[in-house]
Amino acid sequence: MNCRHCNAALDHVFLDLGSAPPSNAYLTASDLRAPETCLPLRLHVCSHCWLVQTEDYARADELFSRDYAYFSSTSQTWLAHAAAYASQITRRLDLGPKSFVIEVASNDGYLLKNFVAAGIPCLGIEPTASTAQAAEAIGVPTLCEFFGQALGERLASEGRQADLIAGNNVFAHVPDINDFTRGLKAALKPGGTITLEFPHLMQLIAQTQFDTVYHEHFSYLSLQTVQRIFASAGLRVMDVDTLTTHGGSLRVYGGHADDARPPSAAVKTLLQAEEAFGLRRVSTYLNFQARADAVKDALLTFLIAQKRAGRRVAAYGAAAKGNTLLNYAGVRPGLLPFVCDAALSKQGRYLPGSRIPVVAPAQLRASRPDIVLILPWNIADEVRDQHGYVREWGGRFAVAVPEIRMLDHAGA
Repeated sequence: MNCRHCNAALDHVFLDLGSAPPSNAYLTASDLRAPETCLPLRLHVCSHCWLVQTEDYARADELFSRDYAYFSSTSQTWLAHAAAYASQITRRLDLGPKSFVIEVASNDGYLLKNFVAAGIPCLGIEPTASTAQAAEAIGVPTLCEFFGQALGERLASEGRQADLIAGNNVFAHVPDINDFTRGLKAALKPGGTITLEFPHLMQLIAQTQFDTVYHEHFSYLSLQTVQRIFASAGLRVMDVDTLTTHGGSLRVYGGHADDARPPSAAVKTLLQAEEAFGLRRVSTYLNFQARADAVKDALLTFLIAQKRAGRRVAAYGAAAKGNTLLNYAGVRPGLLPFVCDAALSKQGRYLPGSRIPVVAPAQLRASRPDIVLILPWNIADEVRDQHGYVREWGGRFAVAVPEIRMLDHAGA
C-alpha cells in the first residue's frame, strides 16, 4: 500500500488492532444468526508526509450505508458546540441573507439548523439517507451524495459556490483525501472560508486514544499534514483553533492559496508544538502499540475483578470508540451485559463484534449496576450530569481511556 496523499511507500505500522467489524455496523436480532464481516484494523504512518492512515480494506459506500446509525443530535454537548460555532463564524465572516453556507457530512442537520434559523441560505451534503432524511424533516436542504471534486465542480457550475464550507469530523472519514480537498476548492467562492474540525493526532498519541481508531476513520491528522494537503489542492491554512471536543481537536480555517488574508500567529505556534512533540519522527509512532495494549489489558483485568467480586458493571454510550475498545479487548456480554444509549436508532440492536445488547438509559434504574463504564469518555461529564441518580444506590462511574479511572465527582 502507498500513502493516500503523497503515494510514498508505507513502511511503518503505527498500530495494529487485529480484525474488527465496522464500528457503526450495529446488528439486529436476526443478524445474530449470521456471521459478521471483519476487516483488519491497522494504521500506517507515512514517513514522507506524515499522514497516519488505515490500511486499505474498507469501502466508504459500505461503511456509510443507507441505515447509518450515528445521529449527531443525540449529544447535547455536541449540539451546544455546533450552536456556538454557528454564532461565532456568522459574526467572524459577517454572514447574512446574501451568503451561502455548505456543510459537508451534515448528518441530521444538527449544525445547519442554526443557519436556517438565522435566515442564512445553506445546503447540507450527506451521503447517508437515514440522517439526510432527518435533516430534511427539520427544514435543512440536503443533497444525499458523497462529496468530492466532481460534486464541487458541479456546484460551482450551478453558481452555488459557498462563502463558508464547514466540515466537522469528515476530513478524517474520506478515503480519497486529495479528491475531497480539490472538491472543497472547487466549491469555495473567491475570498470564501473553509473550516474543518477533526481529532488532533498529537492528542491521540499523548492521551493513548487508540479507541478513536476505526474503519470509518481513514486518516489521523496533524496541522502540518493538513497544511501540506491543502497546498497540493491550491488552498492554504489561515488560522487554527484548538478544541476540547473528541479528546482534543483542531478547527482549521482555510482559503484559496491566493487569499489576501494573512495567516494567524496560532498556525506557527501549533506547527512548532507539533515539531517539538515529534510528529515528524518515526520513533514517536513506534512505541504506541505497547501503550494501547496496556489500556486493553487494564480494562480486562478491571472487568474480571468486578465480576469475581460480585459487582455488576454496565456500559453507557454505544459509540464507535467503545466498539473499538471492546472488540480489541475481547469483551463480551459475560463481562458487560448491556450498554445504554439515548439514540433510538441504536436501541434494540447489538454492538458489532461484541454483540452486547443496546438498551434505553432507563435500564440503568431497572438494573441498578454498581459501576457504569462510560465508553464515549469525551462526553463523560454530560453522562454523569444526566444520570447522576446512579449514585442513589451507591453506583459509580468509570472510564477506561487513557486509563481505568473511577469518576466519583465532577472533574475527578
